[in-house]
Amino acid sequence: MSTTKLAAGSLFPKFDVDQYGGGTLHVGTPTGGHDWQMVVVYRGKHCPICTRYLNTLNDLLDDFHGQGVDVIAVTGDTADQADGQLSDIAPKFPVGYGMSIAQMQSLGLYISDPRSAAETDHPFPEPGLFIINGDGAIQILDISNAPFARPDLNVVLGGVKFVRNPENNYPIRGMHD
Repeated sequence: MSTTKLAAGSLFPKFDVDQYGGGTLHVGTPTGGHDWQMVVVYRGKHCPICTRYLNTLNDLLDDFHGQGVDVIAVTGDTADQADGQLSDIAPKFPVGYGMSIAQMQSLGLYISDPRSAAETDHPFPEPGLFIINGDGAIQILDISNAPFARPDLNVVLGGVKFVRNPENNYPIRGMHD
């Protein structure tokens, strides 16, 4: 399998998906008066680690908003699968579902096939986290090929606070050719 990974500092490839609860979610476009956006890609209903991650995201949402960061999550799950997971989480942030394989590939995500029908019934994205700055560029990214390798959201929040502090003059890292 060959994939193209997104580069730090590159423009985030914006796209739309259906939004849990109705409407359309514009991935890569901050809302709510925020100038940055964090996009959390999660595997889906079959992943208990994703459920814990989304619950932690709920707990930290006000802190991310306090840093000017809009927060959304997206998955390849269907509407029914998303509802089966999110009804218990009651996310305070927008969640998109039905990501296509082409959209997953545009983000450079690893994509897995289910181990069995008991897991899920479609290919799904492995975890990804993208923080998009006010210029639409990828300030921070993390792409994993397994559910147990993803950044600690408290550490990410601390990093965002540091990067957003103008006194630190912190550039996008990882841009050496």
